[in-house]
Amino acid sequence: MAGGGGGGGAAPAKASEPVPHPPKDQLPNVSYCITSPPPWPEAILLGFQHYLVMLGTIVIIPTALVPQMGGGNEEKAQVIQTSLFVAGLNTLLQSIFGTRLPAVIGGSYTYVAPTISIILSGQWNDEDPVTRFKKIMRATQGALIIASTLQIVLGFSGLWRNVTRFLSPLSAVPLVSLVGFGLYELGFPGVAKCVEIGLPELVLLVIFSQYLARIIRPGKNIFDRFAVLFTVIIVWIYAHLLTVGGAYNGKPPKTQASCRTDRAGLIDGAPWQVLLSDIFHFSNVTGMRLNIYVDTHGNFVVFYLYICGPKDIELLGKNYDFLCWSVIPTSSITGRYGDGATDWEKISIPYPFQWGPPSFNAGEAFAMMMASFVALVESTGAFIAVARYASATPLPPSILSRGVGWQGVGILLSGLFGTGNGPSVSVENAGLLALTRVGSRRVVQISAAFMIFFSILGKFGAVFASIPAPIVGALYCLFFAYVGAGGIGFLQFCNLNSFRTKFILGFSFFLGLSIPQYFNEYTAVAGYGPVHTHARWFNDMVNVPFQSKAFVAGILAFFLDNTMHKKDGQTRKDRGKHWWDKFKSFKTDTRSEEFYSLPFNLNKYFPSV
Repeated sequence: MAGGGGGGGAAPAKASEPVPHPPKDQLPNVSYCITSPPPWPEAILLGFQHYLVMLGTIVIIPTALVPQMGGGNEEKAQVIQTSLFVAGLNTLLQSIFGTRLPAVIGGSYTYVAPTISIILSGQWNDEDPVTRFKKIMRATQGALIIASTLQIVLGFSGLWRNVTRFLSPLSAVPLVSLVGFGLYELGFPGVAKCVEIGLPELVLLVIFSQYLARIIRPGKNIFDRFAVLFTVIIVWIYAHLLTVGGAYNGKPPKTQASCRTDRAGLIDGAPWQVLLSDIFHFSNVTGMRLNIYVDTHGNFVVFYLYICGPKDIELLGKNYDFLCWSVIPTSSITGRYGDGATDWEKISIPYPFQWGPPSFNAGEAFAMMMASFVALVESTGAFIAVARYASATPLPPSILSRGVGWQGVGILLSGLFGTGNGPSVSVENAGLLALTRVGSRRVVQISAAFMIFFSILGKFGAVFASIPAPIVGALYCLFFAYVGAGGIGFLQFCNLNSFRTKFILGFSFFLGLSIPQYFNEYTAVAGYGPVHTHARWFNDMVNVPFQSKAFVAGILAFFLDNTMHKKDGQTRKDRGKHWWDKFKSFKTDTRSEEFYSLPFNLNKYFPSV
């Protein structure tokens, strides 16, 4: 080529080679990690947002189970209050003494199947629906109390620590991913139950969190951080206007139950308070149900009474003549309970054995114990996702085992108080950490305080619990997607050019979706699972694990990853194990002590290894 300015030429500079994104032990771009709380006003709003998100599962499960157990709106409201109270306690215990992650501990769908088996067993039938409800609840309590021993023993003995030492980023990918993606049937199908409410919530949630946050006051993190509050309030008001405007009058009952804001029955069923046994004394009464208000001065009004008995009924030393009335108009009975009455009588505090002493059955306990093991595996994946979105280092196995032990204590509390369901890590709240980019422990502890507060003040808690289910389904679409994406993110530590990696990922993902699909379809058509014997408890022990997508994929990936060419040095790098080596022990990395050490210098007495 002619010309060119003399002097011989240097070789043209090469275009820079593309560089892959470097793997990160901690997720970057998180505004507040575990130990860095936001300002108090912001933390309180974020805590309330976590409370709203966890309400979905807390409400949906009792709404489905309590009517089958024989309970009405009043019993349903009381079960929801009890579940909220226990969830608050479990979340506090987990964040203070367990993994110390910002993980909300809520209800779990895994325990629904063994509970339904208890309902259908027939041995707790009774002519009175409320009595039948209490009998079934006591049987569920007994099964949960025994099932709690599994996680307590595996966690506190360190056995689960020994198992999770073999977990690698490769085997964690299917487990964590399907903890989120595996709940897809709770997402858009829930939205479609009332598409005119669910779809606006879904669209607005995406617009507020992903678009407005970058258009209006970018960098302030207002619209993305509080997108749930903004959109739920807007759509809730819109849904209420449709309800009062008569949009659903004359619609099928199923449509009204999904769309109306006044169909849950929770507000009417929630009591202001539960009176202590020494406030009212009845003699020779055969049946009684009271709804009573007591003010701070001790004045009381009976505004609903169902009672059957002789004419002579003694109330606070005064005799009243009744036969068998079902309704007494407001202020028909008034009186005064001594000067010692306080606000305590105006609140409802769940207490252990409130439904009566638990009933124990070996078969039901074994079935519930298997459900507990499935929930344990699912919670392991959820804990890993929470740690990632809280910008913490990977969980040391000893910390994960400690968290499992405290989750076992949570199952015990659920059995003692009578929630009708066992606890696990709330997947939707793990997704909320990703949306807000706030992984602060303090925020989740504030949300636990909201749970306890609104469980005691039943009426106020029932107002928030009456949010239409399609709004909750729209929230799930976003939060479960975030958790699933968090699992896929661990592929950054793996060699995706390895055929071994491709096989383990593809095979575990496919069977993790396909096997539960077969079991669920079989159950939907036949009314029972593929394993069908006369022993319902044995059927549940086999069917329940294979209905969990995260369990099937996680166990399969764990087995394949630890049995295929494990001793090969290159294979160890392909599975990403070398990235997690420094977190195998609690003391190997100094950041572990910052994130996971116990408060009040308790590590001195309960050291982590």
